[in-house]
Amino acid sequence: MERSDSISLRNNMVRLLEQMGIKDKLVLDAMGKVERHLFVSAGGRFRSINDPYGDYPLPIGFGQTISQPFIVAYMLEKLELAAGEKVLEIGAGSGYVAAVLDEMGVEVFTVELIEQLAVEAGRLLGANVHIRTGDGYAGWPEQAPFDAVVVSCAPDSIPEALIQQLTGNGRMILPVGTIHQRLVRVVKKGGEIELHSDLAVRFVPMVHQEGY
Repeated sequence: MERSDSISLRNNMVRLLEQMGIKDKLVLDAMGKVERHLFVSAGGRFRSINDPYGDYPLPIGFGQTISQPFIVAYMLEKLELAAGEKVLEIGAGSGYVAAVLDEMGVEVFTVELIEQLAVEAGRLLGANVHIRTGDGYAGWPEQAPFDAVVVSCAPDSIPEALIQQLTGNGRMILPVGTIHQRLVRVVKKGGEIELHSDLAVRFVPMVHQEGY
């Protein structure tokens, strides 16, 4: 059974997200249910360092981080997701974002470059979430098209393969840039592409798999 202090911390996190302007009930309800402390880190190496529900990124090993709750909520809210949609995540990391997406009732496919993280995330996520080790730049073409794509690491520019894997009216949100990064929302309307610049952010870089 989950400890009451974890429930209290998670409720406080959701209240803070509301105070920071997050309004999407599907996002808030999901983040209020997912036990974030289990994902910091999946291997247990960093759980005791900080409050796992604090609004800041935390290390999960291998030079990777779990994003701060506000950024997770903000990105998912911007996608305007509905239960039953098919969503691709690039950069599974600990599996936390995929767990929130799963709790939101979407069909989740997630790609992680680092095999050990993918294995640990898969153990926590269970059978509902489809996860594989691979190059995020390539997406998951065998399962395309996707209603939405969320990218949890920063490429230098928007990967064309991910755009191509969106449905004709799909949406994507991702951080773009190296030293200076900014969230970009990609919206397809009737197959035409619209780009919308959004918040300044800081994510770990998106890298290619060896051999690509």
